[in-house]
Amino acid sequence: MNKVEAREAVWRNLRRVARPDSRFHFDFNEYIPDFVGSKAATERLMELDIYRRADTVFITPDNCLERLRAETVGAGKRQIVSTYGIRRGLVELTPADVPAGLEPYAVMLDAIESFGRHLPLVALRQGGPLDLIVTGASAVNTAGIRFGKGHGFFDLEWAIFCQLGVADQETPVVAFVHDCQVVDIELEMSPFDTICDLIVTPTRLLTIPNARKPTVGVIWDRLEEGMMADIPPLRELRALTMTPGVAGAQ
Repeated sequence: MNKVEAREAVWRNLRRVARPDSRFHFDFNEYIPDFVGSKAATERLMELDIYRRADTVFITPDNCLERLRAETVGAGKRQIVSTYGIRRGLVELTPADVPAGLEPYAVMLDAIESFGRHLPLVALRQGGPLDLIVTGASAVNTAGIRFGKGHGFFDLEWAIFCQLGVADQETPVVAFVHDCQVVDIELEMSPFDTICDLIVTPTRLLTIPNARKPTVGVIWDRLEEGMMADIPPLRELRALTMTPGVAGAQ
């Protein structure tokens, strides 16, 4: 079974537990949904030492992670969230940005850019390493290979972080999914697949030993057509890598 077939098989089961999106209804090609049990999965994740110790957390803008983003504000942590499709780059949100009681609203994708601030890559790098990365997924297999909607945004985010030096092999990556999104199938890995260290579901925690992550950064000639035009951080990173004396410059 390839990723496309696995994703479609999972989507058939996911429809029974997924919560519809206000824009995309149940079109899982366009979003990763919230699901029944996401509160329990959030609580399970927040009990982990890697979360408790983290000062800066990158959380993808998936619907299932909305509660975690709100709890992360309440936990006093700095978080970084990508905008939908990375089309407006990255947003930084700190507890000081959010008036008490507004945490659930501030982390919604339609509001987070009003409460937080857009984060240029230079500022991201100056802010130091990411302590934890949490991502949703369309599906993840028991070997930790995650696959999303099919657009490759998370793999691209990882490549950017890796090239900037704010993430590396030691940075823990958590896949946050419903139990039905965990599949016990073998998948052929690509050089760009980011293997998750942990999988968190409403009922269990799976640890992936020796999780491997790509270290090559962005491979410019492998980008899909239109990505440079649509994704501002790619243009920022390209300018940085062409600057003499800057880390990662070519």
